[in-house]
Amino acid sequence: MLLLSCLSCTLNSKELPILGEPEIVQKVVDGKTTEVKIYPTIPDFAFRSQYGDTITAQNFKDKIYVADFFFVTCPTICPVMKKNMLKVYDEFKGNPDVGILSHSIDPAHDTVEVLKKYADDLGIKGRTWLFVTGSREKIYDIGEKHYLVTAHADDKEPGGYIHSGAFVLIDKQKHIRGMYDGTNEKEVRELIDDMKVLLKEKAQ
Repeated sequence: MLLLSCLSCTLNSKELPILGEPEIVQKVVDGKTTEVKIYPTIPDFAFRSQYGDTITAQNFKDKIYVADFFFVTCPTICPVMKKNMLKVYDEFKGNPDVGILSHSIDPAHDTVEVLKKYADDLGIKGRTWLFVTGSREKIYDIGEKHYLVTAHADDKEPGGYIHSGAFVLIDKQKHIRGMYDGTNEKEVRELIDDMKVLLKEKAQ
């Protein structure tokens, strides 16, 4: 019981970092000038989900969420990533404070109808896990400049695209709080544990 209690204390006291290069700004507080770090955030976006509706940052207001990048016909890491993301989905499905956002990097093929079938084949129901498509340039831009992952076309790669296998954990202020290898079961378990930590932080 003592060991379990200590483990629980460790989990509850863990603090997740904020990732990304902060901007240092000068701020005057009570007549004193201090330096404040402003960390980058995920900007607003507009993509279409497997249900055909428009998904924006507003859909994730007051939520934590996990983002990743994939394409339906991916012959390499995507099947493993989706198998592991299912573990995240099963852990948190139905929790209104949690979301999963999977961006297709092959929007020419991955239409709303294709994404709906893909989600159905995975057994996804409801709106906890959204699969989105949209402008290829905007998806690449938000992936590489803001989620800090690799995501672009590359004819030399299997399937014609190259992308990161990262699962990116975002807090309710739209800061990146963790990056995890979506092909590694141990790191996915760490992600799930960190999401629980972040949910406790969110409630404070």
